[in-house]
Parts: sequence; C-alpha cells; structure tokens
Amino acid sequence: MNIISIILIAIGLSMDSFAVSVTNGLTIRDLNVKRIITISFSLAIFQALMPLIGWYAGIGIVKYVKEFDHWIAFLLLSFIGAKMIYEGLKKNDIEKDTELKILVLIGQSFATSIDAFAVGISFAFLNLSIITPVLIIWLITFIVSIIGLQLGKYFGKRIRKSAEIFGGIVLIGIGFKILIEHIYF
Repeated sequence: MNIISIILIAIGLSMDSFAVSVTNGLTIRDLNVKRIITISFSLAIFQALMPLIGWYAGIGIVKYVKEFDHWIAFLLLSFIGAKMIYEGLKKNDIEKDTELKILVLIGQSFATSIDAFAVGISFAFLNLSIITPVLIIWLITFIVSIIGLQLGKYFGKRIRKSAEIFGGIVLIGIGFKILIEHIYF
C-alpha cells in the first residue's frame, strides 16, 4: 500500500472526528485556542492509538487468514464506510451545550476511533509497517479536527453530514482498491 492510500485512509478515518469537531464547534460557547488544541489532540491520539492496537491484534491472527485477508480488509472497510454514510444520512438534531466535560471528550474520542481499530487489523493482514500510518492518521486527524471545530463555530450543522458521507465513500473506495489489487495483481 502506498503513501497516497494511507493518506486517503487517514482522511476517511478522520471524518468521524471532523463531524464531532463540527458539532463541538457548534455547541461549545467559549471555544478558545486551548480548547481547540485539547479537543483536537484527544481525537487525534485515540484515532492513532486504535490502529496500533488493531495492528497488534491482527499480527497474532494474520497467519491463519492469509489466503482471504484482502476480503476481510474489504469487508471491514466497506462496513465502516457504509456505517459512516448511514450516520451521515440520519437526522441528528444538535442541542446547544455550554462546555465539554473531560469524560464526554474521552467518550467522543473513543467512539470516533473504533473504526480505526478495524483498519489497524487490516494493516496487519496486508503486512504493513504501522509507524507511518499511525503518524499520518494522528496528524491528519489533528488538523481535520481543528478545521472542524472552526467550521462548526462559524458555519453551522450542514457540514457534519457531508463529512461523514464523504469519509464513508473514501473508506469503501479503499476497500475496493485493496480487494482488486489482491485479486488481480
């Protein structure tokens, strides 16, 4: 898998964090630089750690599933992508909030990174080194979260659904790419 694919996966994974960031930007009354950095760092660190954990879990079972690992990667990415598209199409009303509690932030960070665990397993099946993807996922999620917070603060709730749908489409596309590469090349 090349660096462009990893960047696209990172962008796809970061769309959940982007959507949460837009929502936080809409609902947090006093969104200052410190809060933006704290929220973005939390979302990014969870998004980076989960593929690492998934990769280690996947390494342990990769020898047993080597013959059909590309199908597993395809199905995992397609399922995650379809879930993101579904969530993006669902109606979500955003309620006004005044501050973001630390446990809520941790919950958001964990919930948005579960998909990354499955991607980490896929990386193990594809026999990829995990360091570069983890760093790219962290950096892109951090940047995307900052952008999402700012956009949420200024532009409103329309962006949230579009970001989730876009992220889902990207992950499904990467899943198809992996499947086609392993079947035909």
